[in-house]
Amino acid sequence: MPDAQGKVRYAVVAGGAISQGAFMPGVGQTDNSVMTALVTGDPVKARVLAGHYGLLAYAYDEYPALLASGEIDAVYVATPNFRHREFVVPALEAGIHVLLEKPMATTEADCLAMIEAAKRSGAKLMVAYRLHCEPGTLDMIGRVHAGNFGEPRLFTSTFTQTVKASNHRTQNGFAAGPVPDMGPYPLNMVRQLFNAEPIEVSALGVRSPGSQMNTWDTVTVSLRFPDERLAQFTVSYSLPDTERFQLLGTKGEIEASPCFGYGEGVSISYRATIDGETRVHVNPVVDQFAGETAYFSDCILNDETPEPDGEEGWRDVRVILAIEQALETGQPQRLESLPPRQQPRREQRRTFALASAPDYINTESPTE
Repeated sequence: MPDAQGKVRYAVVAGGAISQGAFMPGVGQTDNSVMTALVTGDPVKARVLAGHYGLLAYAYDEYPALLASGEIDAVYVATPNFRHREFVVPALEAGIHVLLEKPMATTEADCLAMIEAAKRSGAKLMVAYRLHCEPGTLDMIGRVHAGNFGEPRLFTSTFTQTVKASNHRTQNGFAAGPVPDMGPYPLNMVRQLFNAEPIEVSALGVRSPGSQMNTWDTVTVSLRFPDERLAQFTVSYSLPDTERFQLLGTKGEIEASPCFGYGEGVSISYRATIDGETRVHVNPVVDQFAGETAYFSDCILNDETPEPDGEEGWRDVRVILAIEQALETGQPQRLESLPPRQQPRREQRRTFALASAPDYINTESPTE
């Protein structure tokens, strides 16, 4: 049950950068959510973060006790991808709702196990696609579906960043590399804009000169969709930061940049060209983590199914794994045809002001 003020009580599982810099500050912007606990393997984070937010601190081996404590209604899980199932399934089985960072998992089996656990218990599972609550993104999706740009035919995107060699993501293979980490953004975006699922995947990857990664640091992916539509995106851990996409339809186009990021100064904005006339649409900077948390809490309080649910997460993971196979074999990978599913709705739109984050505590913990 929610607390005395009707707010959903969250435990934060893992105190890494995304928890500290985005989720934890964002919760305070909402009117229906509150944090009550932190789960971390780092004693410094346990002391400083829990003290800053007034939370109860639990070690990882104390997680079962937290789930049985009656102190929480939901967990926000932001561990490394390969540890998601470890914390999600027990929470769902205990009737605790789960907001899970993307990508959902590193295997389809883990995705399906989490989906089944949610079905058995009735607890809600939402994958943290924050852009599904972001005003500019919902505006673009709505306009494409309304036919403003004609029939969407071609999507291209570039999403890159420079990751330090000391970061654990550079030394843990494909599952920690740019495709699972950054690929869900353009992949999920084109799936929403096309309102369809890819049926074939091809990929090329390189290890850039000087790269110390033990996997491909830059990857270009090509996707074939039904009705002869195409998409292509490139993600990289070895290039300067940039993010953009272009969608071409039979009547016009969208060019968006920034389009995937969050935080100070990041306004999801786009240029729309229809019949040769171009207009720029600038959206407000919002706290995307506050927005997704408030939306999930509304779903809990109103007993509604969240739109970016476990199946949404699994649909991206199955494509990511096909990309890995394409990289390893050098051959295109066919995907089972799937029907369209519920799209993000305008009612999911949230416009909370951006929270300020405390100084980041970095102890290079490989589990966070």
